[in-house]
Amino acid sequence: MRLLPLVMMAGLAAPAAAQDTMQGEALFGFYCATCHGNAAVGNGPMSPSLVVPPANLTTLKARNAGVFPTIRVVMRIDGRDPLTSHGSSMPVYGDFFAGTDVATKAETGQPIMTSQPIVDLLAFLESIQEE
Repeated sequence: MRLLPLVMMAGLAAPAAAQDTMQGEALFGFYCATCHGNAAVGNGPMSPSLVVPPANLTTLKARNAGVFPTIRVVMRIDGRDPLTSHGSSMPVYGDFFAGTDVATKAETGQPIMTSQPIVDLLAFLESIQEE
């Protein structure tokens, strides 16, 4: 059958990276909660000293017409869309989040390349969105 090789080749296409919400929560607690707070509402212990107050990350979807803003979040974390928070660009731990790119799905349905830790952070952030 000639279809079998095509079906097998289709399976070789790079799938979107698997998301690990629990790993994302652990990363958030270690790298992000200092500014954004354990509940991700922007009230971390460092928040009073920042020039730009940390965002409430539980309302990202609500503030974007009910769609989680994957592209904006990825670009803010990986530094492609820098935000001056306390005299330097966000992310503070940008080097940690660098690494081999993996694909994840943007809100547009198109793939966006980022690192596995950011994919895991996305999974966690999406899981805590207020309805």
